[in-house]
Amino acid sequence: MAVSGAVAWEAALVERLARVMPEAEARAYLPLVADIQALKRQHRAVVVAHNYQVPAITAGIADFTGDSLAMARYAARADADTIVVCGVRFMAETAKVLNYGRRVLAPAPEAGCSLADAITAADVRRLREQYPGVPVVAYVNTTAEVKAEVDACCTSGNAVEVVRALGSPRVILVPDRYLAAFVAARVDCEVITWPGACEVHERFTAADIRPFRERGVCVMAHPECPPEVQTAADFVGSTAAMIGYLEARRPERVLLLTECSMADNITVAHPELKFERPCNLCRHMKQVTLESVRDALRDLAPCVEIGPDTARRARAPLERMLAA
Repeated sequence: MAVSGAVAWEAALVERLARVMPEAEARAYLPLVADIQALKRQHRAVVVAHNYQVPAITAGIADFTGDSLAMARYAARADADTIVVCGVRFMAETAKVLNYGRRVLAPAPEAGCSLADAITAADVRRLREQYPGVPVVAYVNTTAEVKAEVDACCTSGNAVEVVRALGSPRVILVPDRYLAAFVAARVDCEVITWPGACEVHERFTAADIRPFRERGVCVMAHPECPPEVQTAADFVGSTAAMIGYLEARRPERVLLLTECSMADNITVAHPELKFERPCNLCRHMKQVTLESVRDALRDLAPCVEIGPDTARRARAPLERMLAA
């Protein structure tokens, strides 16, 4: 990158980040961002980031930012030798399954997920014994071992379509009970649930919403929120659906009942939108930092490793998800 181009790029990044943080803090990130960009070029790497990552990552180093479905689709077609996943462990596993011959780096391999931890492969096998012949759909927030045991995967954005496409009178949907209830209200089949929940979204209550609704704030909730929260909201949808709604409707003030960085990242792109709080932080997502990304690219580790049989069996339900 030419010097003048680098200066212009840094100025543009500082301007964007300064919408959600002090300018001095934004400038402090520049050396790390420059190091990471150089390492990306050196290793032919791309960085994919979830919407719940902080703006320094999404705006500073990510080649793509989106929800779980969009991340999976981008990773599957990425022209790169190395894929760096700025997200939790199951997201890195998904990228590896879809790109088995390429290097996939997980900057924070210890970053888990309450939903992924809520169910095991053995649990799925027991469900199949309890409900013989009933297809099993796994929310993408699950381990590769769980995905290897199911018929299809889904995200909050396409769960309804995936369940409908199975054409079965009964479907098992794991592990999020709130997403399952959301889907059950929109399909013509019985949805058998599992008692998992997201620790971020489950903390929201209808009482959190009431004062904002009284002031005319547009309230948006994720399908992982409890049913009473979904009922009280103006809009319920995936993170990608939330962004689409906001870009189309442009409400004056918004309350997003999801992870805090979601509002920050939308503000970076759309400073005209004004967001209210509360929000909830995901302690797992926040384990990914610029430093951990820099170190992963420098050392080309930690690499995501999945057994070939597990990867082979997990790929089919993921491809079914991507086709929905």
